[in-house]
Amino acid sequence: MQNLETIDPQALFGHIYTNAPIGIALISLDRKWIHVNPAVCRIFGYTEEEFMHFTIEDIRHPDDGGNASGLLTELWEGVIPSFESENRYLNKDGDIVWTSVHVSLVRDENDGKPLYYICQFIDVTKNKLAEMKLQESIERYTSLKKYNHDAIISFGLDGVMINGNSMAQQMTGYLIEELIGSQISKLIGDKNAARLLLALNHHADIERVEKDISFIRHKDGHSVEVLVTLAPIIIQNQTMGFYIIAKDMTEQKKLIIEKEAAEKTNKAKSDFLAMMSHEIRTPMNGVIGMTDVLLETKLDEEQMEYVQIIKKSGDTLLAIINDILDFSKIESGKTELMEEPLNVRAVLSETLYLVMSKALEKNLEITTSVDPKVPNLVQGDVTKLRQVLLNLLSNAIKFTPNGAISIVVETVSQEMNTVRLQFAIRDTGIGVPKDQVSQLFEPFYQVDHFMTRKTEGTGLGLAICKKLVELMDGQIWHEAPEDQTGSTFLFTASFRVQSSDSESCDSWPELDGSFENSTEPSLKILIAEDNEVNQVVLKKMIEKLGHKTTLVQNGQEAVEAVKRYPYDIIFMDIQMPGMDGLEATKRIHETLADKKKPCIVAVTAHAMKGDCEKYLAEGMDAYVSKPISIDAISAILEGLGRT
Repeated sequence: MQNLETIDPQALFGHIYTNAPIGIALISLDRKWIHVNPAVCRIFGYTEEEFMHFTIEDIRHPDDGGNASGLLTELWEGVIPSFESENRYLNKDGDIVWTSVHVSLVRDENDGKPLYYICQFIDVTKNKLAEMKLQESIERYTSLKKYNHDAIISFGLDGVMINGNSMAQQMTGYLIEELIGSQISKLIGDKNAARLLLALNHHADIERVEKDISFIRHKDGHSVEVLVTLAPIIIQNQTMGFYIIAKDMTEQKKLIIEKEAAEKTNKAKSDFLAMMSHEIRTPMNGVIGMTDVLLETKLDEEQMEYVQIIKKSGDTLLAIINDILDFSKIESGKTELMEEPLNVRAVLSETLYLVMSKALEKNLEITTSVDPKVPNLVQGDVTKLRQVLLNLLSNAIKFTPNGAISIVVETVSQEMNTVRLQFAIRDTGIGVPKDQVSQLFEPFYQVDHFMTRKTEGTGLGLAICKKLVELMDGQIWHEAPEDQTGSTFLFTASFRVQSSDSESCDSWPELDGSFENSTEPSLKILIAEDNEVNQVVLKKMIEKLGHKTTLVQNGQEAVEAVKRYPYDIIFMDIQMPGMDGLEATKRIHETLADKKKPCIVAVTAHAMKGDCEKYLAEGMDAYVSKPISIDAISAILEGLGRT
């Protein structure tokens, strides 16, 4: 046996330093590498020469920068001779290396001044990852156990079930005692079980396997649709099995199917409404339009009476159609508020003007009162406010044989940027029986039963009013006067306060075409329409207003026509065979890119929400829906002429 006195200490140290399984490094006081043994190179992946070009801080994980600062201070001050810490570093490939580091400080033997650090690195990456997986598995299982509505079943890598929770019993119909010792294939089927065990034993993509398992077999034979998650069972750093966590998706699936069915039904309903709007309004355009034209001809007294009856009947039918379409749009959630400058007093005056002729026919007195506190200008939806007022005023006139009607507008409350107004429409008419008040705002309900009623209507007017008022963040209700004569309908609505007056919201948009300098006595107008009746109606109306017209049958003919002649205005039907109105408009803009373009008016029988905005966005300049009246045509021509 060799005597220890004959062993060279330097040779022994050199051997240990070179062959030790742990990394040993000499680090300068400014953290630069002075020397490293081969184990340090193996742990971090750098050569000894590469270490000399950076500091230890350059490879330290950014989140571990201050982990040992306090211990280094104590080491420097001589409070402790050394310390150990667990740090993360980044190796040459950028991967995280977990190390257990022992740090000591070498001092000068004479004056005790610090010279350099000695760091010993032990690679604990594998142990740390195993520990983290175990902790993650425990936390995941603990977390999942809180959700007792999920079935949790444990099984080994051989597929034999080990245990389960109460929800597993409920989902499968088996007692836990019946499941323990059985193969997992009993619940998920042979094919799924084979794929699952193959993936688990060969560390394949577990997420893909999770998606493959879509059902759990019940004891009585039926299958339960599930969403599956797999979690490993780790014991002493070894994966011993897995938890299968199954969420019952039966109810969710049913809800999804019902939601999809409802969406399909709503789409079919919208498509049907669009089609019916077109199909009904197109012949109505012929009836009402030709009636307007006929009223402009020389008729004797008897003929005039007959034509006026036709017009009145047509207008009534159109009002019914509009009610049905409006209600359907609101019910389907396709009605939105348009915020624009709104003069409450002006809207009230405009609405009164529309119903005044009917009030005068019955010799009714109409009075208005607007609280001085009501702002002159607010931000709100002009059309919807006017529609509610018009409906309530029309009802008041309809159900008041004689007497008076009053409209009162008051400020209920006002905050910094919002004002809530109350509108009250009182009449001295027939009133509403107390037992029927609660049903007034129900759709299709009419106070005078259809077998005995004396007035026309769909029974949708008040239901539409209720929906529109709710859109304006308000409420609508009925009150019976103290003397039990007549009715009072009240509603509230919220508006944003407009800080200063702006231009009227009814002004015409700026158009490319301009007729200010036109010296011709009439406009040159092209009509693109495939329906023969509508061709005659539109042609007669425009010619009655003193303008020249040309007819074409479809969009393609309209494109060809503008190449041959400079028209001022085109009335473009949207739905035409071959090339429709939208495509024709696009082609005309491309064709006349560098020339003066005609103003294009969209003509449609759809009249659905958003049509106007859609057609203007497509490059059209104005919009009119069928049935078209001569007044509407006149207003459009006058408006285009003003620009």
